[in-house]
Amino acid sequence: MAEFYKSRRDRKNDEEITKKTVFLGLITVSAFLLVLTFGLPLLVRFSVFLGEVKNREIKDQVEKVLPPLPPRLIIPFEATNSGVIKVGGVAEPKTIVELLKNDVSIGKTEVNDKGEFDFVGVILESGENIFAAQVTKEGKGSSELSRMVNVVYDSIAPELVMTNPTEENLKVDMAEYEVGGKSEKGVSVTVNNRLAMVDDEGSFNIRIQLNAGKNDIEIIVSDLAGNETRKKIIITYDF
Repeated sequence: MAEFYKSRRDRKNDEEITKKTVFLGLITVSAFLLVLTFGLPLLVRFSVFLGEVKNREIKDQVEKVLPPLPPRLIIPFEATNSGVIKVGGVAEPKTIVELLKNDVSIGKTEVNDKGEFDFVGVILESGENIFAAQVTKEGKGSSELSRMVNVVYDSIAPELVMTNPTEENLKVDMAEYEVGGKSEKGVSVTVNNRLAMVDDEGSFNIRIQLNAGKNDIEIIVSDLAGNETRKKIIITYDF
């Protein structure tokens, strides 16, 4: 009889253990599901937040370390016959731009909100004027020098020597005539508003059609700086 009661007690204990095990299992599964439902998104958002904070810190450090970008000078010509010009450009807004001419500082100005700047009344020296600029920003130091821009100041008119005809007034008996001459390298030549061919040495020629009687011919030689030399000749076509 004692063994019978003992067996019943053992079975009862086993049932209680089983119930506890099942209950604990349900709690564990429920907790796991809660973690998946609420905890994992929170963990992901927290990780993203930490990543954003870290990226922001890195960006701030980089911005503090990196100097400003160099400016870009804008001068729309390579040569000029004017001794005073305006030098413009673009750069990071609210920075200070220093302009150099032939390695010598000639002034500073502030870049506006649009990223633009101008230096007016810049005096040129005869011949080459090599410009460069540098940006300075508080807390970031100075940029590298910009790309150099060369401007030639030339106020001397180009030479013009006529080779055909050599005289200023002549008579011919042909309706077609070839006008030719010599100037400088790099010039452009027009004869009565028609563009003549110019070789690498500055020699030019062009064939023109004459009208019966007197023909006024104007030759204009222009260099890169805008200087001009003009010559007028008269060719009379008498057939």
